[in-house]
Amino acid sequence: MIKAVIFDMFETLITHYESPLYMGKQIAGDIGISEQRFREIWDTTDDDRTLGKKTFEEVIEESLRVNNCYSDDLLEKIVSKRRMSKIECFKHMHPEIVPMFRSLKEMNIKIGLITNCYYEERDAIMNSILFDYFDVVCMSCELGMKKPEEEIFQRCVRELSVVPRECLYVGDGGSLELEAARSLNMHPIQAAWYFKDGVNQQTKRKTEFVQAESPMDVISEIRKHEQ
Repeated sequence: MIKAVIFDMFETLITHYESPLYMGKQIAGDIGISEQRFREIWDTTDDDRTLGKKTFEEVIEESLRVNNCYSDDLLEKIVSKRRMSKIECFKHMHPEIVPMFRSLKEMNIKIGLITNCYYEERDAIMNSILFDYFDVVCMSCELGMKKPEEEIFQRCVRELSVVPRECLYVGDGGSLELEAARSLNMHPIQAAWYFKDGVNQQTKRKTEFVQAESPMDVISEIRKHEQ
């Protein structure tokens, strides 16, 4: 019997690729330097940003100062554009995401979130239409741990008051999340509804896992476990 569904956030519940991107290439353009030059700092701070040790603002200020182009106005412009890009993602969700969440609530299924995210992404999540649906939220930047570490999965399961075999884990497959969920005896499902050709998405199909082609397929999988 499935008692809880734990979701990944990015490229599972929302996607970056249905709205204008504001990542390394675009930020470097606003600074006026090459992407390669920008990534000398940006890429090396990824873990610190994911684990909540550094903020986006701190990293951008460092980049601006190292490249001798710091100004309050430029910092504010970049920070604002980054934050707005994260908010914009929630305006382009798959149309079945909210109906799926409503169905889970009607079925008395608990809903968890485990996401590797930065502080600016955390803020967008907390102010989104989805946030109130979650019974438990585990964000890497707040907890100082990230997928695929077992501890973040175990914490979510524990706070949901279920055991792993009673959980579906739904994610696009990044950060070895599906493999980690399977190793803990959860039931992993690959969310494939945002996959499309011609987009530079890092994660590809992993056919060894159950594939969900649309969000409502998650509901169908729960019902299979009831049979």
